[in-house]
Amino acid sequence: MSTWTGVWSASEAESYLRDRTIPIRLACRTPAGGLWMLSLWYRYRDGAFHCATGADADVVQYLDADPAVTFEISDNEPPYKGVRGAGTATIDHDDDKEQLRDLLKRYLGGTDNELADGLLDADREEVRIRIEPTKLYTWDFSDRMSDIE
Repeated sequence: MSTWTGVWSASEAESYLRDRTIPIRLACRTPAGGLWMLSLWYRYRDGAFHCATGADADVVQYLDADPAVTFEISDNEPPYKGVRGAGTATIDHDDDKEQLRDLLKRYLGGTDNELADGLLDADREEVRIRIEPTKLYTWDFSDRMSDIE
């Protein structure tokens, strides 16, 4: 288990991650050694980030080749605050699309929409991505941006 550093306690940081529906920005390396960044829906539980994507997504191949990642979850509007870190990703098949269904409920409030229909199509293969953090850092610019809110 990793240790939290920065301005928030572990419980404050975990509350932030549970309450926000901001995608995780995930960075990794391509097999050719280049850098790749993408945004994914996540749920933070049991000390790890749980994401989902299509089995044919480029990032699946990249993480198979090199599971090291960095990430950030941060507010897009002032005052800026968030969590960033590094860790290791593992990938498993999500044949019943349980992880995806959970994320659709978290981010869209349910599965009764056209996006969910397409993502949950029986012919579409889905994988789970679990990011086990090794470093976690929090920051909060609320004090120095208090007149901007």
